[in-house]
Amino acid sequence: MTKQLSGLQRIIFYEDKNYQGRRYECDSDCTDFHSYLNRCNSARVEGGTWVIYERPNYLGYQYVLTRGEYPDYQSWIGLNDRVSSCRMIHFATGDPYKIQLYGKGNFSGEAFEVSEDCPSVLQKFRWREVHSCRVLGGWWVFYEHPNYKGRQYLLEKGEYRKPVDWGAVCPTVQSFRRLTE
Repeated sequence: MTKQLSGLQRIIFYEDKNYQGRRYECDSDCTDFHSYLNRCNSARVEGGTWVIYERPNYLGYQYVLTRGEYPDYQSWIGLNDRVSSCRMIHFATGDPYKIQLYGKGNFSGEAFEVSEDCPSVLQKFRWREVHSCRVLGGWWVFYEHPNYKGRQYLLEKGEYRKPVDWGAVCPTVQSFRRLTE
């Protein structure tokens, strides 16, 4: 099944590795396409920046994919071959990147304001966890491990009072970076 396409923003999902098997194409957000593909073992991003989700309705593990080819799910650091929904990222122009991190929930405890990438939260802030944050500008990705590894969590402009607000089950954040076009 192929969805009607318009424009240059497009992602194509394939059931098998190396772009084989049935495929599903998206040029906009899709809440649930798992009925078209039983699994997803490769993907090709022809334009735009996308967040793909393990479960329908933008739930489960998240992975940020930029323009390029992903011959197997390990190439996007996938934990399995399950992908069921996707969102295209719309970047705002002129919005400076800025995030406030808090050592406790509900914007309490020690706080830091940051505008640059951070490969190690432990080295920079002496923290192992982030319990709440405010994204004042730009798109950011939190990572479970240092050096941008492990589970990913996409954060857009807004307030996140506790880890579950950005999709995490625990406050472990060991690195983060700005998501740019």
